[in-house]
Amino acid sequence: MESVTPPSERFTRTHQVARRERAQTVAKWVFGAMSLAMVLPLVAIIVYLLYKAWPSLGWEFLADIPRKGMREGGIWSAFVGTLYLVGLSLAISAPIGVLAAIYLNEYARESWLNRLINMAVINLAGVPSIVHALFGLGAFVYGARFGFSILSASLTLAIMTLPVIIASTREALSAVPRAFRDACANVGATRWQTIRAVVLPNSISGILTGIILQVSRAAGETAPVMFTGAVFFKAVSRGDLFPYRLGDQCMALSMHLYTVSTQVPNVKESIPYATAVVLLGSVLLVNASAIVLRIWLRGRKKW
Repeated sequence: MESVTPPSERFTRTHQVARRERAQTVAKWVFGAMSLAMVLPLVAIIVYLLYKAWPSLGWEFLADIPRKGMREGGIWSAFVGTLYLVGLSLAISAPIGVLAAIYLNEYARESWLNRLINMAVINLAGVPSIVHALFGLGAFVYGARFGFSILSASLTLAIMTLPVIIASTREALSAVPRAFRDACANVGATRWQTIRAVVLPNSISGILTGIILQVSRAAGETAPVMFTGAVFFKAVSRGDLFPYRLGDQCMALSMHLYTVSTQVPNVKESIPYATAVVLLGSVLLVNASAIVLRIWLRGRKKW
């Protein structure tokens, strides 16, 4: 009668298996350490800012306006100005960027014009913000005669964020399987019907995520708004949600932070840190909202 080898002895742990397991363990710890090295500085910065800003943080600081030469009071006028600039710039750049990406990904054929447009988008994404500021100053403030205004600053921010929106939208559109388009073509659907009913609904999560994430860049830029529409101080009413018009100059959180940190003497120490916390918290809140939105929209996909 043939003996049966116990299951525990059928598979032995060879030297090769042991070596691979050690390599996998080392790789896991190395990648974990890299991830921790990225997270720890962010946590340290947030904790330090909160510690320094705590004496001034509160609803009163957000809802009040700067007082006594910005040595006291809050940041309401700068906070609302940032909302105006970011909201208007995205209202301009998002439709243009999405439509341009749809054309480049779905309609454009391989040609010198298409290659030129792609090269322009890539180069525009790498232009420093100070160059965008000078362009906005010449094109919108003086060329279009919009003057130093919210409109000029928003158009400058829109030009700055446009290439990233185009690139992220193209990536989202490209992620939709080609088989979806072929199936629509086989049943007689036009290209626009395919894009509207199939491609866009299945790529909307990536498109919206790319658009929302541009809020962080637009909100944190100083040079473009400083050159085109931001002002050192603007008197507004406390709690007023509509203190500016498109032709007015406005305050912005990024420039206000620079101002109170370098240009205002004898300012309360916690005020610049509290301003930084509000700016950073706004950016983190928008980014977190983008992540939640992306997860929710991906959960609705059928594939």
